[in-house]
Amino acid sequence: MEFKDKLLSLRKEKGLTQEQLAEALFVSRTAISKWESGRGYPSLASLQEIAKYFSITIDELINQEEIIKAAEIEKQQNSDKFVNIVANLVDLLLISLLFLPIFRNGNNSTINASLFRLGDVELWIKISFISIISLSILNGLCGFIISFFDKPVWNKHRLYTGLALSSISVIFFIATRQPYVGAIYFVLLLIKGVLLFLKRK
Repeated sequence: MEFKDKLLSLRKEKGLTQEQLAEALFVSRTAISKWESGRGYPSLASLQEIAKYFSITIDELINQEEIIKAAEIEKQQNSDKFVNIVANLVDLLLISLLFLPIFRNGNNSTINASLFRLGDVELWIKISFISIISLSILNGLCGFIISFFDKPVWNKHRLYTGLALSSISVIFFIATRQPYVGAIYFVLLLIKGVLLFLKRK
């Protein structure tokens, strides 16, 4: 008997709803639904809790092949979490660009200034700088909020959005003759590219 059928059978034997079992195991009802429909496996820690709750061994609950599959899924989920956390931090660190004196104060100037102290730059360009940096920070903030939900697809889309935003930012900052900011965004673009590569492996 597969794990999904075994879990369903054990739950029904105890006369529990998915909500009641979820509450007993300290997981979401969605997780129980996923496990019972075969759309996912619990983590190894959750498997131990399930076995303990039903007073059976893990071997009785899940076969060796499924244990290996569950371990692989958990490893991938942990890897994805790490990638998402690093990508979020990278975006949030861009808040420092709002205060660091790394912006050229005009096309022919050799003087650098912080974003809010730029004087010889057209207003629309200054507003564009603030908007692009703010969008990047917001992207990282959204990533941290999304991480509290069990929505891997949202995280995937957010990572691609961050990559696209970084690419546009590199082009924009180089086009507006802001080499230091452009270089920072280029480095961040490379980091995100590596993170996405690791996520897809």
